[in-house]
Amino acid sequence: MFGDLCPLKLPHDPRNRRVFISLKSAELCQCIAQLSEPWQNFANQNMLSTNYKFAIPDLKVGTLDILVGLSDDLGKLDAYCESVTKKIAQYLGEVLEAQRDKLQENLVANGVDLVTYLTRFQWDLAKYPIKQSLKNIAEIIGKQVSQIETDLRTKSQAYNSLKGNLQNLERKATGSLLTRNLGDLVKKEDFVLDSEYLQTLLVVVPKSFHHEWAAKYELLTDMVVPRSSRVLYEDDENCLVSVTLFRRVVDEFRHKCRENKFNVRDFQYSETEMAAGKTEINKLEADKKKQYGPLVKWLKVNFGECFTAWIHVKSLRLFVESVLRYGLPVNFQAMLLLPHKKSVRKLREVLNDLYSHLDNSAMSGDMAGQMDIPGLMMGNVDYYPYVFYKITTDLIEK
Repeated sequence: MFGDLCPLKLPHDPRNRRVFISLKSAELCQCIAQLSEPWQNFANQNMLSTNYKFAIPDLKVGTLDILVGLSDDLGKLDAYCESVTKKIAQYLGEVLEAQRDKLQENLVANGVDLVTYLTRFQWDLAKYPIKQSLKNIAEIIGKQVSQIETDLRTKSQAYNSLKGNLQNLERKATGSLLTRNLGDLVKKEDFVLDSEYLQTLLVVVPKSFHHEWAAKYELLTDMVVPRSSRVLYEDDENCLVSVTLFRRVVDEFRHKCRENKFNVRDFQYSETEMAAGKTEINKLEADKKKQYGPLVKWLKVNFGECFTAWIHVKSLRLFVESVLRYGLPVNFQAMLLLPHKKSVRKLREVLNDLYSHLDNSAMSGDMAGQMDIPGLMMGNVDYYPYVFYKITTDLIEK
């Protein structure tokens, strides 16, 4: 599995012109642009990486001022597209719930897994016409991803509200006796109903106080019906008991119960209300099931849309930074590199040895640190003698 992809590029050189991209997996995957025969042979013979061509069409270059401004804008758009793509992937995992283990197989782009899409990348001419200026293409992508994010916010809020309401009702049906709905635990015969003078109360008594309750409840106030208390239900910590008394002493009885750590629940037996509660749960469950399928489909489709848009932004950045660094005419072949296990450092060394002559100001990957190159808007990125970007395909937060 791949985890990250990065694009790179190199300038025109009498011997060769090259561009570099990089892919990252569980470790690091890198990607190079046009590889010379010596490099291909060296990489293959030494098992350093697996290489793929990364096709970028003939885009409109525009003026230098536009390219410089666009370089900074594309960096921001790159980060934005990545964040929205990750949001969709993360939320899809939340929606799948018990089927979260199937999340990875649902993260596809153009009907294929992400690695296959990257290694077979082709510019989408229908969505992003290359006759448009680079700035217009970037704006198209920005509006597209922004609309997806807006729709995601609306759909997730609606679904989360429904899910939250259902969870609250389910919690009340299964939680502690102090908070749960008691309708499923009692029967009509547990109550004295339709009496002008008598009322049945439900009391939650800690198990450790049950003997105390049995000894005290008839004496807490006057007018408690003797031997009227019965245990209706028990959980690990508490007992639910009933007690019948005269209505005129109900308030005083509640007060005495609180003093003795007995909790009187507010409950009126009503078959109509209990049926309505069950109907509400059934309705919410049906609504959730009805929304689930279309929501998962929307998330899958728009994850692919957002991911492919993001990769097109990477392509734009690769193109723009190459022109800014190496000038015209545009002449390069982008490549993806997937380093083999434990070969990343060696691969970097080889790349720097092969291409350091193209840019004397470039330092090795270990020494590059964070450089700010005037005019190229490349602050806070590692600098190499080739243009380099990383694309993550491991979009699921652990």
